[in-house]
Amino acid sequence: MNAIHRLIGMGGDQLVRELLGHDSPAATAARPRRYSELMGDIRAFPGSRELLQRIHDLGLAVVLATSAPADELAQLREVLGADDAIDGQTTADDVANSKPDPEVFVKAMENASIDPRRAIAIGDSVWDIRAARSAGIACITVESGGFSQHELSEAGAARVYRDVSELLSQLFTGPVASLLAT
Repeated sequence: MNAIHRLIGMGGDQLVRELLGHDSPAATAARPRRYSELMGDIRAFPGSRELLQRIHDLGLAVVLATSAPADELAQLREVLGADDAIDGQTTADDVANSKPDPEVFVKAMENASIDPRRAIAIGDSVWDIRAARSAGIACITVESGGFSQHELSEAGAARVYRDVSELLSQLFTGPVASLLAT
């Protein structure tokens, strides 16, 4: 479980290869079934909906960029309950390479006509940071993904927050505030 946990946030196609040291069509095929079995246990992080709504209300685009397939993201969006604050999305179905490849962020910015100089990714894993930095954008993170403040900082996070609620409470004193100033 520890080895799997450390790879969460990496695209499933890459996770299996990284975990096992080789491709496994059987493991890759089993992932959606197992994910579906666990879907009922998924909960939104406290403050997530409010964070997206606040960012959206400030006039900034909120675009989800995920290594999840579109059908799974639809279920996640239902749990999140913030569709009115989401301006777009890019999923694993829209790209050839998943995180830590930067393609999902690049495609999301292209689809939403976002200038990379005015974009900040929010993530919770070193894979998010690597993908964002390779896409030429900053990444702020929360520790909810199982990576420590030290690991996220060492990977290059622009700022690390304890959780989504702390990010929300410090929205005007952190990197997101710099997007409002211009």
